[in-house]
Amino acid sequence: MQHRNENSTKLSLTLGALVEKLRQDTGISKHKFSCEYEIDSGHFYRIEKGTIDCKVITFYKIAQAFGLKPSKLMKMLEDELGEDFTLIDE
Repeated sequence: MQHRNENSTKLSLTLGALVEKLRQDTGISKHKFSCEYEIDSGHFYRIEKGTIDCKVITFYKIAQAFGLKPSKLMKMLEDELGEDFTLIDE
């Protein structure tokens, strides 16, 4: 199990909020979205709430579901987090 600190929690919460906003913009429910794109609905719900870390393969599926390259979704996430964000305590 990975250690969650303040910054990793912030990352998960920010990604969740971004995914939720993108999904709501499409007008599709969480359940329909997760079924349509073959993501476990409980897992997807926890990603949107920021209570779990999103695996790379799931991140990739989510990006593609929104018609985005994973790098574009990552850039959106980076923009939300800000330039000073880091997971590594220095």
